[in-house]
Amino acid sequence: MNDPFDLSTSQSTTDLPEGNSKKRSYFTDLNSEQVEAVEAVEGPVLVLAGAGTGKTRVLTTRLAHILDNRHAHPSETLTVTFTNKAAREMKNRVGNLLRRPLEGWFLGTFHSVAARILRRHAEIVGLKSDFVILDTDDQLRLLKQVIESRNLDEKRCPARSLGAIINRWKDRGLEPEQITPTEEIEFADSLASNLYRDYQQRLSKLNAADFGDLLLHNLTIFRHEQEVLKVYQQRFRFILVDEYQDTNISQYLWLRLLAQGHTNICCVGDDDQSIYAWRGAEVNNILNFERDFPGAKVVRLERNYRSTSHILGAASHLISHNENRLGKTLWTDANGGEQVHINGLWDGDSEAQMLGEQIADRRLNGDLLNDMAILVRASHQTRPLEERFLRIGVPFRLVGIMRFYERMEIRDTIAYLRVIAQDSDDLAFERIINQPKRGIGTSSLEKLHTVARASDYPLLHAARDLVDSDELHGKAKTGLKGLIQAIDRWRELSNKEEKLPLLAETVLEESGYLEMWRKDRAIQAPGRIENLNELINALHEFDTLSAFLEHISLVMDNAETSEGDMINIMTLHGSKGLEFNTVFMPGWEEGLFPHQRALDEGGSQALEEERRLAYVGITRAKHSVLISHVANRNLFGKWTSALPSRFLRELPAENIMRTSEISTDTSAEETDIHLDSFDRPKFGQRSSNWGRFSRSPEPKSRFVEAPPEPAPGTFSVGTRIFHQKFGYGKILRVDGNKLEVSFEKAGVKKVLGSYVQPA
Repeated sequence: MNDPFDLSTSQSTTDLPEGNSKKRSYFTDLNSEQVEAVEAVEGPVLVLAGAGTGKTRVLTTRLAHILDNRHAHPSETLTVTFTNKAAREMKNRVGNLLRRPLEGWFLGTFHSVAARILRRHAEIVGLKSDFVILDTDDQLRLLKQVIESRNLDEKRCPARSLGAIINRWKDRGLEPEQITPTEEIEFADSLASNLYRDYQQRLSKLNAADFGDLLLHNLTIFRHEQEVLKVYQQRFRFILVDEYQDTNISQYLWLRLLAQGHTNICCVGDDDQSIYAWRGAEVNNILNFERDFPGAKVVRLERNYRSTSHILGAASHLISHNENRLGKTLWTDANGGEQVHINGLWDGDSEAQMLGEQIADRRLNGDLLNDMAILVRASHQTRPLEERFLRIGVPFRLVGIMRFYERMEIRDTIAYLRVIAQDSDDLAFERIINQPKRGIGTSSLEKLHTVARASDYPLLHAARDLVDSDELHGKAKTGLKGLIQAIDRWRELSNKEEKLPLLAETVLEESGYLEMWRKDRAIQAPGRIENLNELINALHEFDTLSAFLEHISLVMDNAETSEGDMINIMTLHGSKGLEFNTVFMPGWEEGLFPHQRALDEGGSQALEEERRLAYVGITRAKHSVLISHVANRNLFGKWTSALPSRFLRELPAENIMRTSEISTDTSAEETDIHLDSFDRPKFGQRSSNWGRFSRSPEPKSRFVEAPPEPAPGTFSVGTRIFHQKFGYGKILRVDGNKLEVSFEKAGVKKVLGSYVQPA
């Protein structure tokens, strides 16, 4: 079989089948802008393809056009995507358009193409051509060896955290010797770059590479071996790139080096849909395309084939508030349709109830659940939805995320609670015995099982005997003894009828489990902490530990299948590239969306990405969008006044319809939120530490917690009160702790009694 990289085997374009000089049938369904993008063959081209504008059709038709008109042989084209699925779909489409099989071409993901190049030149970077590509588990095992070789405590320097740091450096194209003091990360007393060097050396000895190495080694080869680079620059006469806005720095540098040969590079993407900065994507790659490739042609695809005019009007007006964008405005021939519906509700329970009713009504009208989606900003938002839908019988599937009670951190915490409730629960005890690590290894576990079998005891009882004997020594004995003592202490606390949330908080703190996630630098760690906070919130609904554990059993028993007609629940990030007839987006409140942690870490750039995320969510819908926000959110057991998301004020009045069970007539001064307002939070406003737990060991709460609820009967109709935000007013109606108040300056509002005091 010929080597596709061998230039001597390359066919001349004169050897290709004769193309049709007239426009082929594949032009029939293209609009004028799409045709322009397809026919602009020579030189650098940027196709700004808005949501639903036929991006994939343009990319595949362009490749077919290049081949059909004999501009290049298939092996002289390079087409890169982000997923194998996208690559397969593109290959099938091009083959169907040309009505003939194609061989020897380069179409695949960045990593798959880079791996092919690396195998041919592996010796340049100290590898052999049969090198092994490590998966995540193998990478973690090797990182643990590197940490241990420097006599570092893996508890204080987790391998997963080090892996996240190294992956970020590789995504930026940085080799160990390129890590400057300013690039160094506070990890293991600033030894991260040294550990990175050790790790790379071990990989070389093992003749192995991780996924980040595939592109990084390509860059090393291209930078140091100019003749090798020239081979590929000559080979790839045409380069096509899908989803260019999602490229990281390594991918960008790789493409730029390859494109310096013929400069026939076409990148298709949408700067308004760049939402993956958290995993290395750099929006400036697409924003700076014209600077990187002088004389580039920019084609804007703005005609949308998916959504109604109201949906597009709302999305376009919202995204126009971003300053760092190239600019385009989506439009459609499909005028009319429903306005974007914004629903203000009293609290999270009301929101979940409203969603259930809306879904049921649409289902009765003949809409399929499969054609609906609920898009959430944070995965912890799924918990109340899951429980509500199970209660009322709405079938659902979670797409791209686990069901709440199946997540690792939730299962671990429930295992702790199961051991407290029942000391003979061996499965739960075995799950928590070394989570977090307590020095209890495989041999210690074998001894524990031996004692349990010999005595016919549960594992916890056997553990008590084992720590009192001389069979166990060192860290294992100390760790196991400490766990037993802690379980006894927690059981005593539970017997005192302490509230379940306090019990769970105590377990998570004293076990070191929460601290483990606080120190973890992996991308998923903050989300895991949020999920633990949401579990604490769920515990408020149960009087006893046994009632909660019984509830979990019932919930898990209903979580079996995802087949059939079910509503889709997913994160906004996971919805990109999908479309639905109806889209629901709950939780549009400050601190939740835009997400406060993102703003704290990324400032104005993160705010723009959050806005792009909102744009992506809205443009998933074909016919209907329903956005909801609440006035009071019970976040992790604490009631807080929730401010409507700033994004709601950026939606155009002509494209939206508002309904609300709460008053929304606030003054401009009250609702105008700037980034620096989070340094001076208003009463009840959440900020960076708006959860019960934080990644910092001892977080300082930056929001004002509500005082204890007043005793029943404290307030009555006609009582004059004072609210820290709205000022003086008179009570019009009392419903438990919910008050309707006529304020002297702010008008009629619904507020919690916890936030007012007699005037």
